[in-house]
Amino acid sequence: MIEQTESFVRQELAEDATGHDWYHVDRVRRNALYITHEEQSGDPFIIEMAALLHDIADEKLNETVEKGEQKLDSFLQTLSINEQTKQHIKEIIGTISFKGGHGSELTSAEAKIVQDADRLDAIGAIGIARAFAYGGKKGQPIYNPELQVRQEMSLEEYRKGKSTSIHHFYEKLLKLKDLLNTETARTMAESRQKMMERFLDQFFQEWNGIR
Repeated sequence: MIEQTESFVRQELAEDATGHDWYHVDRVRRNALYITHEEQSGDPFIIEMAALLHDIADEKLNETVEKGEQKLDSFLQTLSINEQTKQHIKEIIGTISFKGGHGSELTSAEAKIVQDADRLDAIGAIGIARAFAYGGKKGQPIYNPELQVRQEMSLEEYRKGKSTSIHHFYEKLLKLKDLLNTETARTMAESRQKMMERFLDQFFQEWNGIR
């Protein structure tokens, strides 16, 4: 079933240019399995399946929320697993998103671990690259100093409001380390957080013409 799921996800996300491609999914899967091993927590099968499928229903990658959910449901129906396991996987996928700070409360160890693994891939060197890939695909500028960082926003404002790739660091990415659930992920996040801070320092030095 893992191989079947890998094949499905590779096919669905093969052409993605927003930073949500197969390689992102595979990194999330590997980080999730590492965290569950280190924490000695969670069901590895459910964690691996949820990590592999976590972007299939993502509203950013589908025409509508409903079409994304239908795609995920259709695939899960092809698997020889019981309904309870399917619902657990769907619950994880449906609750781990940041959503502008309006994410759902997590109710299982598996959800916390998959969320941590996904958030780790949004920070650090990979996170920087993904932020600009997504911003460019979305048509956002790199930076506009005339815009203000949005401190509080609705989900609609988070998804569709005016912003830039640099603003995204302050509106989401720099917040993620303090929102991680596990000690293992928090340790992994330390160097990634410092990488983003160094990048922003350098960016503004160059933006302001100091170097």
